[in-house]
Amino acid sequence: MTVTRFAPSPTGYLHVGNLRTALFNFLIARKAGGQFILRLDDTDPERSKQEYVDAIMEDLEWLGLTWDRVERQSSRLERYEAAAEELRAKGRFYECFETPTELDLKRKKQLNMGRPPVYDRAALNLSEAEKDRLRAERGQGHWRFKLDQERIEWEDGILGALSIDAASVSDPVLIRADGQFLYTLASVCDDIDFGITNVVRGSDHVTNTATQIQIIEALGGTVPGFAHHSLLTGPQGEALSKRLGTLALRDLRAQGIEPLALLSLMARLGSSQPVELRSSLDEIIEGFDLSAFGAAPTKFDVNDLFPLTAHYLAQQPFEAVAEQVRALGVPDDIAEAFWTVARENITTLTDLEGWWALCRDGAEPVVADDDREMVAAAMALLPEPPYTAESWGAWTAAVKEATGRKGKGLFMPLRKALTGMDHGPDMASLMPLLQKVRR
Repeated sequence: MTVTRFAPSPTGYLHVGNLRTALFNFLIARKAGGQFILRLDDTDPERSKQEYVDAIMEDLEWLGLTWDRVERQSSRLERYEAAAEELRAKGRFYECFETPTELDLKRKKQLNMGRPPVYDRAALNLSEAEKDRLRAERGQGHWRFKLDQERIEWEDGILGALSIDAASVSDPVLIRADGQFLYTLASVCDDIDFGITNVVRGSDHVTNTATQIQIIEALGGTVPGFAHHSLLTGPQGEALSKRLGTLALRDLRAQGIEPLALLSLMARLGSSQPVELRSSLDEIIEGFDLSAFGAAPTKFDVNDLFPLTAHYLAQQPFEAVAEQVRALGVPDDIAEAFWTVARENITTLTDLEGWWALCRDGAEPVVADDDREMVAAAMALLPEPPYTAESWGAWTAAVKEATGRKGKGLFMPLRKALTGMDHGPDMASLMPLLQKVRR
C-alpha cells in the first residue's frame, strides 16, 4: 500500500512552500488509495508550540487535505535512542567533541586548500582516555553517522537518476551535544516504522536523501521512493524565502483566496500541464501526475490566485454562499438574485460587502461636466424604488425620448449616475436590487 507523509515542524505557520510538499504527498496517497500521515516534527521542545500544531491542522482542514493519522516525534524518543544504540553497536555511530568555532576553522582551512569542506573524521582517532578527558572538559559530545564512502544512487521521481559520492559529504550529526535527536535520525526511524513508501520534498533535501538512504539501510529498513520538487521563487525569479512570512496560508485565507483556487494552482505549477481551475479536490487528485514536474525553479505569483478565485466564485450556486450573503443583511426575497448578479463581478467574497452597500445605500453619482444636463433630466424621470427587470429599459427609453441621447452616450452616463462605476453587472438585473438611489 502507498503510504506518504507530510512532516511540518510546529515552529511557525504553514506557507505556500510547505503546501507544495503537503499537497504532492497527499495527492500521491489519495490517487493510489493509500494512506497520508501527518507527522509533527516536534523534537525541539523550545520552538515547538501547540498553537502551531493547531494552526497546521486548521490550514490543512481548510484545504481539505485530510490525514489518516497523526504522529508526533516527541512521543517516540525511546525509539530514536534504540536506533542510536543499534548504530553504535554496528560501528556506524561515533562521538565528536569539536566546538562550532573549531568546525568553522576546519571548513575555512579546507576551502583555502581547494578541498570540499567535509568533516575530517578526526574524532574516530580519539582514544577512550581522550574522550573521557574531552567529556570532563566540554561535556557530552555530538554523534555522527559514519557514512560508507561510496557512491549513493537512486532514481528520483522528478529529477531522474541521481548519484552522490558519500566521500564528498560530511558524516551527518544525528544527536546534538544536549541530547536532542535531529531531523535525520528521527525521520529515518519514522519512515521505517510507518512503512513510508514515497517521500516528496524540496530539492534542497537531495543531499539529505543520500545520507538517509545509508542510514535506512544500516537500520535494516526499506528505502522509499524519493522525489524532489523544485523550489518556489517570486514572480521575477527572486528568492521566495524572504517573503514567506507574507505567504502564510492563513494570510491567503484572510485575503479571500478560495481553497480550490490555491490547490488548482499548486497541483500544476511547475509542471508541463496547464494550470486550470478544477471543480473539486477529487478532480485534482485524478489529474495529478508527478512525472510532469521539472527541475527548474518554479515562479509563484500570489496575484495568480485572484483570477482563479474569481472564476471559482462565478460558478458557485447560491446555496454555496447563502450563509455569507445573508450575513451581510441581504433580505431573503432578493438574496439569491443579489448573488446571481454579484458573483460575476467579484474577485473574493469580501467584495460582496461593497456591492450590497451600493444596493442598500445607493452610490455617489459620478457625472461628467458635459453629461450634467442630461443626467439631471434623467433623474427627474426616474421613480423611487422598488424597481423591476423592466425598469432599466423603460427608464432609458424615456430618457432617450426626452434628451435625444442614444447608445453609449446614453447608457454609460446613466450607469455611472446610479452605480458610481463605468463597469459592472447588467443594469436590468441590478436595478431590481437597488433599495435606494442617490440623486
